[in-house]
Amino acid sequence: MKRKKAVALKYNKDYKAPVVTAVGFGEIAERILNKAKENDIPIIEDTVLVDKLSKIEPSSPIPEELYEAVARIIAFIYSLDEKHKKKE
Repeated sequence: MKRKKAVALKYNKDYKAPVVTAVGFGEIAERILNKAKENDIPIIEDTVLVDKLSKIEPSSPIPEELYEAVARIIAFIYSLDEKHKKKE
């Protein structure tokens, strides 16, 4: 069985690029995912992207070659937020 990996990103419109805030493997990955669930933070599963992001040092911005892939995820999360706001 493959070891579980998780990467947490932070982004706001004032940032030049999203920032990696946490990288974890195995039990640490589980903690990152549990913390996200506890705080209603969307979890996106993309093993290829996680493999690339997991090589980035926490507190570092993502590299330019990952902008497009991460931008698609951010756009998807914003659309979820908008749908949720309309339901309230």
